[in-house]
Amino acid sequence: MGNPAFHRNELLLGKAGAAALAETRVILFGVGGVGSWCAEALIRSGVGHLTLVDNDVVCVTNINRQLQATVPNIGRAKVAALKERLLDIAPRADIDAVQKTYNLESKMDFGLDAYDYVIDAIDTLSHKVSLIALAMESGATLYSAMGAACKLDATTIRVDSIWESYGCKLAKVVRKRLRRWGASGECLCVYSEEFLESYESDTACGSENCFCPKQYDEEGEEIPSDVWCSKKAKINGSMVHITGQFGFHLAGLVVQDVYQRAGRHSSRI
Repeated sequence: MGNPAFHRNELLLGKAGAAALAETRVILFGVGGVGSWCAEALIRSGVGHLTLVDNDVVCVTNINRQLQATVPNIGRAKVAALKERLLDIAPRADIDAVQKTYNLESKMDFGLDAYDYVIDAIDTLSHKVSLIALAMESGATLYSAMGAACKLDATTIRVDSIWESYGCKLAKVVRKRLRRWGASGECLCVYSEEFLESYESDTACGSENCFCPKQYDEEGEEIPSDVWCSKKAKINGSMVHITGQFGFHLAGLVVQDVYQRAGRHSSRI
């Protein structure tokens, strides 16, 4: 028997499936409301190698939906706080926390070819489209999360090709921009056709009264950082039972694909 912490995984997946997950290498971009739950599901499923990429720090407004967002963690790098939690679950896992923004300037710094799976849980549209296009070009197995905000009904969540998804405003824009890039590769995405207008529109986020914590160097000087909410046209509401489901679906796609590649196939009763 392998690691007893993953014994129930092995009972379902078999020794070959569990061993394949332990050897699987995943890079996850974005560890917020979707990505943080995806990361935990991957580690609890026995994935042995996980790279977390995100430049943001924990804000008090993250507490309602992000795994590592707790009061003591406010102001900490999201990837560092999440890595700490994940190592409490699986101390032998190889987890790399990269506090860095994925964008056009940094896109070649991540070596996507070194990974079995690339997971996109990025919020910023231009960065998301760039990552999807790059992953398509690299031939990597890519899974992407579309918009998880403005939703309450978890039964509307779907998984489909980015080219076949429907009813999701973000997916529609992503498809349009991918065509401009000339991208035509495959990508399974998690999405929902539901869209609820925000009940409230008044928010301090992105204003001079923003809740985002400030960071300082050893000399007490403020460190410039990406304050994502100030760059958004609109701040939308989101709930953990939706963002978490998106993250679990992404992790499940990895587990299912590894399982099938290991020689076992799911069957419907």
